[in-house]
Amino acid sequence: MSNIVAIVGRPNVGKSTLFNRLTESREAIVKEISGVTRDRIYGKGEWNGISFSVIDTGGYVQGSDDIFEGEIRKQVRLAIEEADCIIFMVDVTSGIIDLDETVAQLLRKSKKKVFVAANKVDSADRHGWSGEFWAFGLGDVYDLSATNGAGTGDLLDDVVKCFPEKTVDNDEEELPHISVVGKPNVGKSSLINALIGEERNIVTDISGTTRDAVNTRFKAFGFDFLLIDTAGIRKKNRVTEDIEYYSVLRSVRTIESSDVCIFMIDATEGIQKQDLHIFYMIEKNNKGVVVLVNKWDLVEKDHKTMNEYEDKLREQLAPFNDVPILFTSTISKQRLHKALEVTMEVYQNRVQKIPTSELNEYLQEVIEHNPPPAVKGKYIKIKYVTQLPTHAPAFAFFCNLPQYIGDGYRRFLENRIREQWDFSGIPIRIFFRKK
Repeated sequence: MSNIVAIVGRPNVGKSTLFNRLTESREAIVKEISGVTRDRIYGKGEWNGISFSVIDTGGYVQGSDDIFEGEIRKQVRLAIEEADCIIFMVDVTSGIIDLDETVAQLLRKSKKKVFVAANKVDSADRHGWSGEFWAFGLGDVYDLSATNGAGTGDLLDDVVKCFPEKTVDNDEEELPHISVVGKPNVGKSSLINALIGEERNIVTDISGTTRDAVNTRFKAFGFDFLLIDTAGIRKKNRVTEDIEYYSVLRSVRTIESSDVCIFMIDATEGIQKQDLHIFYMIEKNNKGVVVLVNKWDLVEKDHKTMNEYEDKLREQLAPFNDVPILFTSTISKQRLHKALEVTMEVYQNRVQKIPTSELNEYLQEVIEHNPPPAVKGKYIKIKYVTQLPTHAPAFAFFCNLPQYIGDGYRRFLENRIREQWDFSGIPIRIFFRKK
């Protein structure tokens, strides 16, 4: 089981900066304003050979005009409950303020091991400014600078001692990575909350609530994979807030690192230009895809509606329309378990390897009956085909004149491969190479 450390504190004391340093990443968005981090953000860290999970949390606030305030406080409490130990971050440049006292009181009640990290000790003249934080009565105070890393080593030396045993856990790296993507406010976070049975991610009716990619390990009903909620992807010309711009980049990066994307669209709106942009991004990155038409409970329908909707959707997704399409509702949990089953089937489609002998036995007969058209009086002969050792399905056809084979014949071969083997939801790449 993973060791877990949570980073908590009031807004703008440097929690996300420390998170990025401990995880050696830029997973958490850092900005010199309060309220940037909203959900709990998870990452992996390692120190002295001991691996651990790090949770970054939103700044704990009370009485602000931020409509997410109550949800952020709930997320902070959940992070404290999950963690084995806690890094309580404070700011030496401002000293103790009322919000620090409120957080300290919350930590005392938790009975967890707490490390007080006095941040922003960025220069020698600030050493000693942290003396007042001993008044919390929470244990040792550590001077550090999350920006340049000073003091983090001493802090981590003691943090890893609070873990029960040495842990090196790479299991999550081997798990399928399933991301949930789509426009803002199509129900991505609601889907994850419905699946795992708790309010893991903040959900509101306001688009753009989720700003960071959030990982959740799903292990139930025979499934075991990493489920990733992402910020909604907007058009670039509609991204006016620079924090949201970084969130969109984070979502794009999440697609790039996924195995399968659960692509959600709003049933009441239908597929729009921005939805297609996301879909093509998934296809371009050669990721598996399952289309969920969410909010199906809000659509007026008869016995023909679903089939008509699906037919129109496949036309809009052409030419890559060999994808599973399910009609769901995160409110009523309609077909959510089926969505997981289909997603894992798509994952298996993506990782399957077709034996070379089986490929040639089938495709050579196909090619013999339907050879590529001659070009300028020259006949093209395809002698051999093999599946390439890539993460996404790719096939190489070896022939005498690869430069003369057009896209039409490429699509013909792809369709014959799909007819013989199940690659539903998976883009296929085909290459023609000199024999």
